[in-house]
Amino acid sequence: QVQLVESGGGLVQPGGSLRLSCAASGSIFSILDMGWYRQAPGKQREWVATISTRGITNYADSVKGRFTISRDNAENKVYLQMNSLKPEDTAVYYCNLRLLLQRIPVDYWGQGTQVAVSS
Repeated sequence: QVQLVESGGGLVQPGGSLRLSCAASGSIFSILDMGWYRQAPGKQREWVATISTRGITNYADSVKGRFTISRDNAENKVYLQMNSLKPEDTAVYYCNLRLLLQRIPVDYWGQGTQVAVSS
């Protein structure tokens, strides 16, 4: 059993900042990556950012330069610092944990946290 719990969402004005947190617990072994995805109303879930166990980061073009992903390997936590937020960043943000189970990548998801960017 693996549980992911996100926090830090909320309502913010355009240009503002938020920091999302995600804590993973349970039977966590062989972590590949941790990351964030988001889903806006009426749209498919899209990838936002990923960080490997070695700290290598990748970002979607839409958030590059504005968002920063980081992780605490000892605590199995991942963070997303979101700056210069835009209305189009409004979405439910999901934490993702990818484990290697018997040589097969398996994804786990949090319940999501709402981010709303509006004046």
